[in-house]
Amino acid sequence: MSNVTGIDLATAREVLKTEAAAILALTERLDGRFEQAIRILLECRGRVIVTGMGKSGIICRKIAATLASTGTPAFFLHPAEAVHGDLGVIQADDVVLALSNSGETDELLRLLETIKRLGAQLITICGTADSTLAQASNVALDCHVSEEACPLNLVPTASTTAALALGDALAMTLLVAKGFREEDFAHLHPGGKLGKRLMRVEQLMVAGDRVPVVSPATAMAEVVNEMTAKKLGMTCVVADGGLVGVITDGDLRRHMGASIDLSTRTASQVMTANPVTIDRGILAAEALNILEQRKITSIVVVDRHKRVEGVLHLHDLWRTQMV
Repeated sequence: MSNVTGIDLATAREVLKTEAAAILALTERLDGRFEQAIRILLECRGRVIVTGMGKSGIICRKIAATLASTGTPAFFLHPAEAVHGDLGVIQADDVVLALSNSGETDELLRLLETIKRLGAQLITICGTADSTLAQASNVALDCHVSEEACPLNLVPTASTTAALALGDALAMTLLVAKGFREEDFAHLHPGGKLGKRLMRVEQLMVAGDRVPVVSPATAMAEVVNEMTAKKLGMTCVVADGGLVGVITDGDLRRHMGASIDLSTRTASQVMTANPVTIDRGILAAEALNILEQRKITSIVVVDRHKRVEGVLHLHDLWRTQMV
């Protein structure tokens, strides 16, 4: 191998252009076959088993992971290991999604007899429409590319990129068809940062007896005691069952700085009236945005009648590593 004397970005640009063109070409091929594939996947009562060899196998793992994370039970099955004992995972209610650019991958062809005997549905993503694999499938999705992005036209590049994009198109169309929601995503990703940002306020807020509450007529000495006991750096001021104001550590400092004798004051004289509030059903990420925009550390959660349901503190978001 010769020594590298320089790097030509033209090659990199051509790779990106070739792969982008391969994906765009797929849009013209989305037809009744794609719709049929979606119907099969929607009606699947088992699992979606994604299988492929080599570079296609790597793409299969990503497609399976995307399906599983968006509400469609799916996993990757290595075709070579399948014929050495793992075929038992395929059941009649399953859908097999097989990827092969040539459509003649030996390891995949050896699965056909079992798939057909069990009665499982077979969807294929192939680069050759008249291949053995495509012809044996219930639905064959055309994923051929005019050329690979490899300058030698050898290394799977554009073909694998196109297959991945088509797999994403299947997964996202399924997501919409199933009515998959943000909260569904959060339930499936409780340990990830995305899932945490999709948590609802009600999952994080302080509620019940842990919420500091005083009345407008409460003496400030008692207000301070309540704030100290509940350790949120604030208290809600409630009258006739509804929130009328809040008192924060900042409010106390401002009044003390004005040389006001707080011992002679009541909560109504110190509170910030009509404070910003949120609903318990909004996303934690949205609540974080409000806290950051308002430059506050806590916010009261109320129902439509202004009844206090809880308090969300910035510390609660820190504990989830959202900030």
